[in-house]
Amino acid sequence: MPDGRECLLVPAFTWVQQWGPAVVPQVRGRARTPPVNARQRRRAPHRFPGAYSRARRGYSVPSRPIAETTAARSALDALRVEIEHRNPAQPEFHQAVHEVLDSLAPVLAARPEYAEPGLLERLVEPERQIVFRVPWQDDRGRTHVNRGFRVEFNSALGPYKGGLRFHPSVNLGIVKFLGFEQIFKNALTGLGIGGGKGGSDFDPHGRSDAEVMRFCQSFMTELYRHLGEHTDVPAGDIGVGGREIGYLFGQYRRITNRWEAGVLTGKGTGWGGSAIRPEATGYGSVLFAAAMLRERGEDLEGQTAVVSGSGNVALYTIEKLLALGAHPLTCSDSSGYVHDDKGIDLDLLKQIKEVERGRVADYAERRGASARFVPGGRVWEVPADVALPSATQNELDENDAAALVRNGVKAVAEGANMPTTAEAVHLLQRAGVAFGPGKAANAGGVAVSALEMAQNHSRTSWTAARVEEELAAIMTDIHRTCHETAERYGAPGDYVTGANIAGFERVADAMLAQGVI
Repeated sequence: MPDGRECLLVPAFTWVQQWGPAVVPQVRGRARTPPVNARQRRRAPHRFPGAYSRARRGYSVPSRPIAETTAARSALDALRVEIEHRNPAQPEFHQAVHEVLDSLAPVLAARPEYAEPGLLERLVEPERQIVFRVPWQDDRGRTHVNRGFRVEFNSALGPYKGGLRFHPSVNLGIVKFLGFEQIFKNALTGLGIGGGKGGSDFDPHGRSDAEVMRFCQSFMTELYRHLGEHTDVPAGDIGVGGREIGYLFGQYRRITNRWEAGVLTGKGTGWGGSAIRPEATGYGSVLFAAAMLRERGEDLEGQTAVVSGSGNVALYTIEKLLALGAHPLTCSDSSGYVHDDKGIDLDLLKQIKEVERGRVADYAERRGASARFVPGGRVWEVPADVALPSATQNELDENDAAALVRNGVKAVAEGANMPTTAEAVHLLQRAGVAFGPGKAANAGGVAVSALEMAQNHSRTSWTAARVEEELAAIMTDIHRTCHETAERYGAPGDYVTGANIAGFERVADAMLAQGVI
C-alpha cells in the first residue's frame, strides 16, 4: 500500500496489520500527531492538551487509503452474513445491527484497533439471553403460560439498563433489537449504563388489576435472580407503566427481603421514583427536534407537528410541543388516527387514554367539529413541519416518508424505538430532511432513569425543575455529540452516522480497556 502499511483480511473478521514507516496525517494543511483515543485523554490529559479542543473545533478524521476502507467494508459484509446465519428469523435485530454496521467502515479504517480482538463479534452477541415461562391464573382460575425474556446485551459502561415490554408481538428477536439499540442510546447519555432489554408476550390490555398483578409476580419470581442495582436495572416500556413497575418491585422486595430501590426505575415518586420520568422520553424527542431545527437557523415555535401514537411517549411529546409553542395536529392508535385542525386538546386526550383507557375515536367524537377520525389511516399523510413517530417499530415506511417529503416536512425525530424503516430513513436523508434516530432522539427516558438511579443511591429526591434542567442539558449534549461526530467523519448533518459512531466509540473504548471477556 502506498503509505507503507499492509492489511490482510482473514476469516472471522480478524485483521493482521503491519505498520510501515510512521505516517503523520495532514489536517487542513498542517501536520498533526495520530488521533488520541478518549481513554488516553482521560488517563493523562496533560499529555494531550489540544486533542479534545481540536475535535470540538470540527477537525475531521484523516482520510484513509481506499484499499483500507474497502477491506473494512468487506469484513463488515462478512460479519453481516454471519449474524443472519446465527440469528435466523429475527428481522428487527438484523435491521438494527445493519444500521450500525453501515456506519462503521470509516471508523475501522481510522481506528484499526477496533477490529481486534473480535470486538465487533462480541458487540453483536449478547452477554446473556434469559428465556423463561411465566405461568399465571386469571380471575376465573384458568391457567395461562406466557414467555418471558431478558437480554443482557452489553455491560462495558455500567449495569445493564433497559425497559420491559409487555405486548403480544414480543419475541426474542424484538427484545434483541431493542437491547442492541439500547447499548448505543445509553452510551450517548454519558451516564455509565450498559444496554439490555426484556419483556413478555403477555397483553395487559383488557386484564384486571388482579390479573396484571399475578402475572407480574410470576414474571419477577423468575427474573429477580438476574437483577440488582449494580447488575441489571429494568424500567418500563410498552405495556409496562407505573402499575406494572409497582407490582414487579413489590415481588422483588418480597423475595429478596431488601429495599433495593435502584433495582427498577419508573417507580412512583412517593417510593423512590424520579420527577418527570413518565414525561422524559417524549420531552427528550421534542428537545432533540428543536436542536436540529436550531442547527438550521429555525425555531420550533409556530411549527406544525404530526405525532403518532397515544401512549406515554406520544402524550408527553404533545405536551412538550405545546409548551414550546408548536402545534401538534395528530394522535393515533391501532384503530386509526385523529387530525385536529385546532391542535390536540391534551387534557381531553389524557382523560380518554390514561383514565378511561379509551380509543382516539372517542377523542374525535367528544372534541367536536375541528377533529376527524380516520379509521385505518396513517398520520404521515397530514401536512406538517415536524414529524415525531412515537408508537412502535417500523411504523413509518418509504411511502410514508415520501408523503412527508411532498408535504414539506423539515425534521423527523424518533420518539419510539426504530419506528422508521431503513428505506424511509434513506429517502428522508436524500431529501435533506433533518432526521434524529431513536438512539439519540428518544434517549431522554433512559437518561432520567439513570438520574433516578443516582437519586436512589443517595436516598434523595430532586425537584422536577432540577430533573428537567438535567434532561435538557443531556439532550443538548447528545445532539452536539452526534452533530460533531458526523462532521468529524465527513458526513455533516447525518445524525444517524453521528449517533452510531459516537455510541460505538464509547462502548468500544471500554471493551478494549477491559480485555476479551
